[in-house]
Amino acid sequence: MKFLDLAKVYIRSGGGGGGCVSFRREKYIEYGGPNGGDGGRGGDVWAEGVDGLNTLIDFRYQQHFFAKNGQPGMGAQRTGADGDDIVLRVPVGCEILDEDEETVIADITEVGQRVLLAKGGNGGFGNLHFKSPTNRAPRRANPGQEGVERTLWLRLKLIADAGLLGMPNAGKSTFLAATSNARPKIADYPFTTLHPNLGVVGVDGAEFVMADIPGLIAGASEGRGIGDRFLGHVERCSVLLHLVDATSEDVAEDYRVIINELEQYGGHLADKPRVTALNKIDALDDEERIEKRAELEAAVAGPVFMMSGVSGEGLIDVLRAVRAEITEDKLRIKKAEAAGSEDDSGEEAQWHP
Repeated sequence: MKFLDLAKVYIRSGGGGGGCVSFRREKYIEYGGPNGGDGGRGGDVWAEGVDGLNTLIDFRYQQHFFAKNGQPGMGAQRTGADGDDIVLRVPVGCEILDEDEETVIADITEVGQRVLLAKGGNGGFGNLHFKSPTNRAPRRANPGQEGVERTLWLRLKLIADAGLLGMPNAGKSTFLAATSNARPKIADYPFTTLHPNLGVVGVDGAEFVMADIPGLIAGASEGRGIGDRFLGHVERCSVLLHLVDATSEDVAEDYRVIINELEQYGGHLADKPRVTALNKIDALDDEERIEKRAELEAAVAGPVFMMSGVSGEGLIDVLRAVRAEITEDKLRIKKAEAAGSEDDSGEEAQWHP
C-alpha cells in the first residue's frame, strides 16, 4: 500500500428540505386547516478514527464527500426524511486542517473518536407551523437551510513512542530492521527511505513503537533533499533516538546539522528528550572509537551510546535508554493529568460550597 500523509478533500453537508404548503381536503370536513409538514434535516459530514489504517491513500482517489439533502415536507402533516450522514474514515493520528493548512480543526488520536466537520441544514417549516388564532390559514412555508461547503486538508502524523533521526545513511533503517520485525528498504546510497516506517521494538519484556523517517540534510527546512515535511511524524513521540554515522569525517558537525533542522522546524521538537548513539562502530578500531566518541560527547554535552545495527553490538543498551525515556514521559503526562483534575475539583468546590 502506498504511503500518503497529506490529502486535500472537499466536503459539503446536506441542505434541509423545504416546508410544504398544504391544506386538509376531505369530504364532510368543513374546516380542514393547514397540514403542510416540515422539511427533513440535511446529512452531516463526520470524521472518525478507525483501526487498521496508516495512510491517507484512500483520499487520493476520492476527494469529494457530499452528504444527502433532506426531503421536502408533504401534506397530511408528513415531515420529510432526513438526509444520510457521510463519514470520512481516517487513521488514528490524523490532523484535520482548514484550507489555510495552518488552523487545526480537529486531531484524531483515538479509535472511534468522531468529529463533526460540517453540520447539515435544518428543514424548513411547513404552513402547519405558522397556524395561529389570528392566522388560521397560513399560506407560507420556509425553505430549508443550505448545507455547509468546506475545503479541508488531512495531515497524518504517525503515533509512535520513539522516533529515529539522523543524516541519510546513518543506519536508521538497519537499526529498525535489527530491532523489530519491520523490513524497510536498506541500501548503500542516500535517501533509501522515502517514506516513514513503523516497527514494534521489544526489550526486557516491554514493547514500544518506533518510527523511522527519511534522513535530513543541511537546509532541509528550506526544502533541500526530501525536506522536513516528515518531521511531523515524530512530533508525537516521547523520545527521539539520534543516530550519528561513526564513519563520517565530522560526527560533531553531522549532529549539529540535525539539531539545527529541529530548531528551524519548531513545534518544541528540539526540546524533546533525546538519546544519542554513535552507529556503525563495527567499522572502527578501538582508537577510532575513543576519538569519535569524545568528539561527539563534546558536541552533545552529554552521554553518547556506542552501537552497531549490523553486528548488534550495544543495541540492548540503546533500547533500554529509549525505553526509560518513554516510561518517564508517560509518568510526567499522568502527573500533569492528575494535577489538572485536582485543580478542576478545587474550582468546583470554590464555586459550589
